[in-house]
Amino acid sequence: MSRIGYARTSTTDQNLETQVHALEAAGCHLIRTEQKSGGNLKDRVELQTILDFIHPDETLVVTRIDRLARSMHDLQIIARRLQDKGAHLYATEQPVDTSTAAGKAFFDMLGVFAEFETNLRRERQAEGIAAAKKRGVYKGRPPRIDKNEIEMRLAAGQSSTVIARELGISRGTVYKVKNQG
Repeated sequence: MSRIGYARTSTTDQNLETQVHALEAAGCHLIRTEQKSGGNLKDRVELQTILDFIHPDETLVVTRIDRLARSMHDLQIIARRLQDKGAHLYATEQPVDTSTAAGKAFFDMLGVFAEFETNLRRERQAEGIAAAKKRGVYKGRPPRIDKNEIEMRLAAGQSSTVIARELGISRGTVYKVKNQG
């Protein structure tokens, strides 16, 4: 039974070295790495490659479940793909080994807690933004468009299509400004 390692960090500023060493120590013959957010499965090419090519009785090894997925939904998708292929999941730092009943149960519990942690982080971020807005410190992203520019061009008789093309915005944005004025 061969082991395939998967190491992931959310940003390129973070170091993969510790995870790679742990995966090597766990006997992984192949280790795929990527530095992408765990929020979206579609963008994680290396993980998709593993899931596409893993064989029956092979094991996907990660250091922790949160390196694999940040939501219960994504975790269930990964688990289902592994199960459909007859493959297993093993975590070096957590008692997860889906080749056993106890490992499967713990795996499901960890997924719930990973999603809970993500939701708490989002709530704290939203609370921080709300507090900063109250203090007048946070104003959000600057607008991409200059409404005055659009209004001037409309007043000069330019068509919405031409304005949108020249400013690199959608016609809907031009219509929105037009209807507000």
